[in-house]
Amino acid sequence: MNIRIIIPLIITAVVAVVFVVTQTHDPREHAAAPTALSLTALLAQKSSGGGADFDTVLAPRPLRLPDDLGPHERFRHEWWYVTGNVMTTDQRHFGYQLTFFRFAGAPQATPGGSAWRSKQFYMAHLALTDTQDGKFYSGERSNRGVLDLAGAQARPFQVWLDDWYLKQVGRGALFPMRLHGRHEGIEISLQLQPGKALVLQGDRGFSRKGPQPGNASHYFSYTRVPTDGEIMMQGQRFQVTGDSWIDREWGTGTLGAEEAGWDWFGLQLDNGIDVMYFRLRQRDGTSTPFSAGSVIAPDGSVRPLSANDIAISADAVWRSAHTGITYPSAWTLRLPEYGATLQVTPVLAQQEHAQAITYWEGAVRVTGSWRDGDVQGNGYVELAGYGSD
Repeated sequence: MNIRIIIPLIITAVVAVVFVVTQTHDPREHAAAPTALSLTALLAQKSSGGGADFDTVLAPRPLRLPDDLGPHERFRHEWWYVTGNVMTTDQRHFGYQLTFFRFAGAPQATPGGSAWRSKQFYMAHLALTDTQDGKFYSGERSNRGVLDLAGAQARPFQVWLDDWYLKQVGRGALFPMRLHGRHEGIEISLQLQPGKALVLQGDRGFSRKGPQPGNASHYFSYTRVPTDGEIMMQGQRFQVTGDSWIDREWGTGTLGAEEAGWDWFGLQLDNGIDVMYFRLRQRDGTSTPFSAGSVIAPDGSVRPLSANDIAISADAVWRSAHTGITYPSAWTLRLPEYGATLQVTPVLAQQEHAQAITYWEGAVRVTGSWRDGDVQGNGYVELAGYGSD
């Protein structure tokens, strides 16, 4: 397995150059994002910027809502991830993704000077999978967190980049939320309703990713969020309903030095059970002992999964004609404690984001068994760190 990893210090320098160059220009012209990057490089070892160290994730700590939905600018990176599987009344299926990333050039705001100066860099990805016609649409935007062009806040919650957003609708409860994004003939306008309770991943939200202090993130999820709204695609409008998944995570030096990438699974089964698991890969392709996940019951109760609780085999591969990267493209997950065997298959092989950051993320179907019963389901899988230098 060939792994594309860019030295973290080089990445930090490239991002810093972006901040310096764009500070003398009108930020309404989108800041040029670093090119040919990988998610794994941006989430690698701890670095410093602006003469001061970023904060690191070292231990569990109480979740603070709604504040933890807003930005954590003392940490180097964070993201708000929303994925979902939705259908029309005649069962036409769509998968979607709207993701916001924040990367920092320094752990605090730049004091004084122009209102156009900022150390906060936002990037967003929008994707739509049209299963019926076998098409995948992907868009990317980026800008600095200035002049309300991009940013995040906790009260009321919202994160945005231009007219792409995820936000709280009312002033009281977090839900319902609304999300919106459009790009080159596609548009997604959806409302997220209250569903399963929040899940603290790992040890009370402390998600360990490697052996060194700081190889961790704070991580929580909403694993089943009822969703309805409208999708527009090439002039056609579709009313859809389904379920979404929200992941919220932040940290500084998340991955260990020997870790090359991950395979992340978020699965929603028709028996009401949700499964999250991330397989962290070492440079030789083997799994690390820090791979972990959780099983969320229909009533919202959570049981952790360790690397010893699940076996994953890749059953097929797919090679991207655009990037030349080869990804696994079908999997069997076995969870002996639950008498479960799950076959996970992409609805389309081509669901690769190949822009400033290259990775594969796509909608999947699930079939198999759970204890003594047959199950089906939907989900999303993310594959990061594949490819060659």
